[in-house]
Amino acid sequence: MKERWKNMPSPTYIVGFLFLLFIVGFCIQYTDLLILFKQLNPKLDENYKELEHCKTLLYGENKKKRALNVLTPWLAPIIWNGTFNITVLDAQHKDTRIGLSVFGVKKYIRFLLPFLESAERYFMVGHNVTYYVFTDKVNDVVKPKIAEGRTLQLHDVTADKRWQDVVMRRMEILTAFAKERMPKEIDYLVCADVDMVFNDHVGVEILGDLVATLHPGFFLSEPEGFTYERRPISAAYIPHGQGDFYYPAAFYGGKVDEIYKLHLACHKGIEEDRKNKIEAIWQEESHINRYLLYNKPTKILSPEYLWDNNLPSGEYIKRRRFLAVHKNHQEVRN
Repeated sequence: MKERWKNMPSPTYIVGFLFLLFIVGFCIQYTDLLILFKQLNPKLDENYKELEHCKTLLYGENKKKRALNVLTPWLAPIIWNGTFNITVLDAQHKDTRIGLSVFGVKKYIRFLLPFLESAERYFMVGHNVTYYVFTDKVNDVVKPKIAEGRTLQLHDVTADKRWQDVVMRRMEILTAFAKERMPKEIDYLVCADVDMVFNDHVGVEILGDLVATLHPGFFLSEPEGFTYERRPISAAYIPHGQGDFYYPAAFYGGKVDEIYKLHLACHKGIEEDRKNKIEAIWQEESHINRYLLYNKPTKILSPEYLWDNNLPSGEYIKRRRFLAVHKNHQEVRN
């Protein structure tokens, strides 16, 4: 044991490293302020150049494609292949209880079995998992073979007529579950769309306090090109000039208490919009983006964790871990 400690970094080294991270975060978030100081005092010019160099080292030369980096401006990790040691993380989470929620209502029930079968093959393999399946067709659910330490719960829900109302209803249902039931059963909750299949390893590297995924259609775009809700009357409103990334509602997660806060805020926003006779442009996804703008994710997943093989820019995606199932949207929504 003593020999191990000989190879450990000294306390001075650790403190110095943490101070460096603080300086990096400061220079990233307050570049505009530094520019002003530089203009007022030319002697700061050299210091400013050093901070810009620091920022370049962290983000790379192409700052516009922030999604391709491994840290956000607020120093949350962006998870790409090769940025984590799964052996170490598996050991850290050997007793962690993980939930995976999915809604298979109306015609979307057809996607449930492939979803669950693929999850058994690739999702949190070797860990304690509880599947929370919400459906209006409980008797039609075909149960896959479930590995030891994993359980499948079926919960009967009423399906709304409009698919828009179906997706928004999830916020209300999950708010109740995350408050009353899930804290007793799981530590982390991952929420996923059912019309997807796991295609490669998805493990405990995705766990964090509040975790979002980069939208595969917008991960190379600038915020002005995001499809945020831009109407001030909506509770999901995000003004022009604001925004970090665009996050889909198809794959996100976090600790149960943090997911409860997110779902509660989104549910309240949806209800407020209903009172004002408005519906956010992308329903619950718009409200999720609003919440995550002002409550920053502590971890972000790269588009490896949510991909569609029909999308361009696939050269950036070396491992396609969670894939969209191709379908006739009009047919399954009616």
